[in-house]
Amino acid sequence: MNWILEPWPWYISGPLIALTMFTLLYVGKNFGMSSNLRTMCTLCGAEKTSDFFRIDWKSQKWNLLVMVGAVIGGFIASQYLSNNQIPDINPDTITQLHDLGFSSAGTSYVPDELYGNQAFQSPKTLIILLLGGLLVGFGARYAGGCTSGHSISGISNLQLPSMIATIGFFIGGLIMIHLLFPLLFNQ
Repeated sequence: MNWILEPWPWYISGPLIALTMFTLLYVGKNFGMSSNLRTMCTLCGAEKTSDFFRIDWKSQKWNLLVMVGAVIGGFIASQYLSNNQIPDINPDTITQLHDLGFSSAGTSYVPDELYGNQAFQSPKTLIILLLGGLLVGFGARYAGGCTSGHSISGISNLQLPSMIATIGFFIGGLIMIHLLFPLLFNQ
């Protein structure tokens, strides 16, 4: 039973993702999480303010269930199916993060300095999180989907725009972590 408390290896999780994608392709559906935001805005009445939100939200009920399932599944996995939530990261990375002021690096799943309660006490951190959220939202809308939609669903459909978007996601991540992150958090 101890094997269930460890992260699943790629040769188990990869084929499960492929099976899920094959099933979605077979029934004519495209996977993506950011489209749920549009659906939820429509449910809240946003179609009265913008044509973008005038969609048949009932046709997206299945995707809302996927999102709810991801949240519930993540909670169950983190609370009941895991021995250790702390990722095993390189000691050099931990040292670099400590130098940037992230003392929780290597001892917590995500940096408490960014995602813990103390983040709400720092105006700088709040501004960074809000600006980051706006940029991610704009980027997902501009790219026509999010990382899960393009990188999993779009690439499995052999769509060139999804390949280009995924390359852009990786380049943006590299620029953020190697250039901008040290500038924002250097003490």
